[in-house]
Amino acid sequence: MSLVFDWTALATRTETPGTGGRLRTVPEDFRVEELPAYPLSGEGEHLYVRVEKTGHTTAHVLHELSAQLGVRDRDLGVAGLKDRHAVTTQWVSLPARYESQLGRFALGGVRVLEVTRHGNKLGLGHLRGNRFVVRVRGAPGTAGTAAATLALLTAGGVPNYFGPQRFGLQGLNAEEGLRVLRGESRVRDPRVRRFLTTSVQSLVFNRFLSLRLERDLFDRLLAGDMAKKHDTGGVFLVEDAAAESPRAQRGEVSATGTLFGRKVRPLTLDAGALEAEALAAFGLTPEVFASRRGDRRLTRVFLEEAEVRPAEDGYTVAFTLPKGSFATSVLRELTKTAVDTLDGPEEEGA
Repeated sequence: MSLVFDWTALATRTETPGTGGRLRTVPEDFRVEELPAYPLSGEGEHLYVRVEKTGHTTAHVLHELSAQLGVRDRDLGVAGLKDRHAVTTQWVSLPARYESQLGRFALGGVRVLEVTRHGNKLGLGHLRGNRFVVRVRGAPGTAGTAAATLALLTAGGVPNYFGPQRFGLQGLNAEEGLRVLRGESRVRDPRVRRFLTTSVQSLVFNRFLSLRLERDLFDRLLAGDMAKKHDTGGVFLVEDAAAESPRAQRGEVSATGTLFGRKVRPLTLDAGALEAEALAAFGLTPEVFASRRGDRRLTRVFLEEAEVRPAEDGYTVAFTLPKGSFATSVLRELTKTAVDTLDGPEEEGA
């Protein structure tokens, strides 16, 4: 299979008609609000600043904060990266000693909404999830269809695909990422190299998940699966698939897929065979990922507070996703189009 990201190569969860339509006609059509992982204490050595930005990457906002206030890059903290082609709200942390200088920070398209304090620096992943409000234009009369699809996704879960944002403009990151893994790349920046290699891990995961959907295994478990409990986060080995699958069908547990690396063991038994098939589709083996640490990722996530509101030329859809999940996986199910493939925006909800 090709290493280039392609929505048409990934199975959908729903068989309802797609609404079609256009996204991101203007930045205000795509809104993202970061949901903190914990309440802020209001005191401590770190200043927490909630910013709303339009037309900027998170990295650019951090660069400007550093340049304008004299804050060292390593002293700035964020929980995740937010899209440039949207109106996004997120928290940024910096040492509290810069509070008196914050008033002179100015950047077009960026507003400071709230300032408070907390005891620790904000770290990557320190968020509960993200709230999305997305306008779909050019799809008049399709709100009912969108609502029907959204109801199915709410009840049965959303495929936790890595969206096109992970694979770069034109979906080419994985090709260079494989060269990095094989020691053939000329890219030297460590951060860029890590991001490129994660796209290869993501490509294999997506294929594994698509195979589960194709074979009616999305809400079922296989012997050898490492399943995760949605309420506690506990992970366990599935030995008796027939006994454990009813829990998956009730939404209590879901299978995980392997993001290959030296610290994560591949799946075994029937699940391992499916995983090996996903690897073989790209001519890969687990050993090629030895430079990566590795991880596990849920194959399914559940929406919260999901709703569709009709509009004259389409509809607005709102929903909350847990951290690390991509809104494009939901929007692709609604529209049945190659959502965001050509735009190449920054990662949502990372």
